Amino acid sequence: MKGKVMQEQELLRVAQEIERRIQALSTGRKMLSTRAKTKAVAISNYEKALTIVIIKLKNGVAFELEGNTIKNPIASITEKIAKGICWKEKLGMEQAEGEYKAAIVGMQAIQAELCGFQSIYKHLDEL
Repeated sequence: MKGKVMQEQELLRVAQEIERRIQALSTGRKMLSTRAKTKAVAISNYEKALTIVIIKLKNGVAFELEGNTIKNPIASITEKIAKGICWKEKLGMEQAEGEYKAAIVGMQAIQAELCGFQSIYKHLDEL
């Protein structure tokens, strides 16, 4: 009888863990959606800033970078220079990408935990 009570307690504990993982997945879906939007905005901001800087460089606008004045670079390196000028936007884009990927990996880990608890629950329930 004591073993039956312990088994029921363990079933209850595992069921609670399953419920926690389900809630975490629900929360994670919302977070993933937010991070996807943040990633898209960051990419757009970088692309826009890069385009604006390239246009300005081609129009003779001078830029300051690390104490160096950049004006009228040759066409073959204009894009590389523009990328350097837009480093903050690129950093924001990379951070948003990393956070998005981390959210996906986190969701996958929670799904794996959920599967594990479901297997344990099934095994305990069959005893």
